[in-house]
Amino acid sequence: MTLPEHGVEIRLAARPDGWPTPADFAVAKAEVPAVGAGQVLVRNLVMSVDPYMRGRMNDTKSYIPAFELGKALEGGAVGEVIASESPDLAVGDVVLHSLGWREFAVLDAASAVKVDPNLAPLGAFLGVLGMPGLTAYAGLLKAADFREGDVVFVSGAAGAVGALVGQIARLRGASKVIGSAGSAEKVAHLKDDLGFDEAFNYKDGPVREQLEKAAPEGIDVYFDNVGGDHLEAALAVSNKGARFALCGAISQYNATELTGGPNNLFAAIGKGINMRGFIVAEYSDLKEQFFAEVGAWLAEGKIVARETVVEGLENAPTAFIDLLRGANTGKMLVKL
Repeated sequence: MTLPEHGVEIRLAARPDGWPTPADFAVAKAEVPAVGAGQVLVRNLVMSVDPYMRGRMNDTKSYIPAFELGKALEGGAVGEVIASESPDLAVGDVVLHSLGWREFAVLDAASAVKVDPNLAPLGAFLGVLGMPGLTAYAGLLKAADFREGDVVFVSGAAGAVGALVGQIARLRGASKVIGSAGSAEKVAHLKDDLGFDEAFNYKDGPVREQLEKAAPEGIDVYFDNVGGDHLEAALAVSNKGARFALCGAISQYNATELTGGPNNLFAAIGKGINMRGFIVAEYSDLKEQFFAEVGAWLAEGKIVARETVVEGLENAPTAFIDLLRGANTGKMLVKL
């Protein structure tokens, strides 16, 4: 086949001040690099947008390098190999890699993971069987030290990670699973489709009051995707010896001024609460166990993995902004 000479990519045009806007992105035509020894050329089919990408848009030191101005953004993607200079991957193979936000990607074969498109839809390798899935699995079982019989509260529970945390907790024997979300439709999804015992819309009233009503017995585990008033409420309602997995704080990612932290952090002292911040890369040793257990649940229909799909690479910035505003249910994907 004739290999492409140019492709479309999405570049970071400006660093956002507060909420990202379409003007912070640029759709550009880019030359496709030559494929060198040990490399492959991949035509991307589906890509992920994730909350952590907002932090990479800032020019600050973090656990992962910031995106560079004027260059293509990066993120998880699944695509088809259309040229190979590696004995490990052949033309026609489908691979998972980290050079999303572009139509074509040249990368080292060693940095790509071959996936079986017959095993699950391609989006699953970016969601339930990908980074969000491992984040949910490891964060609940390891960072939060989940135990059978725990009462579990998950914030941002209708998102890609939160939805899986609740389902894994239920399948692992939680006595009650509670979730918060941002609309009546999402609350219904948590209870009717995902098996949460209780769920509430955080826009309907103070989070603490709604959590106290949902968990009169208190909570043993809190999986935090939101921060702010949700973290404060969890501290207030937690039982002695509760364990918190701090995964994200999406309520504060776009703040332009310093936001106040929980005003009751002292509760962690008297209650002996263990609060553990974590990054999914810490738990790469769990990948095989995760894939075996969650993959089996998915195959058996015990886990629901909802996706919100946006068509067209040029719409990736809009999908990302919508993700930060909570417009998605489950994993937000962009289909190229």
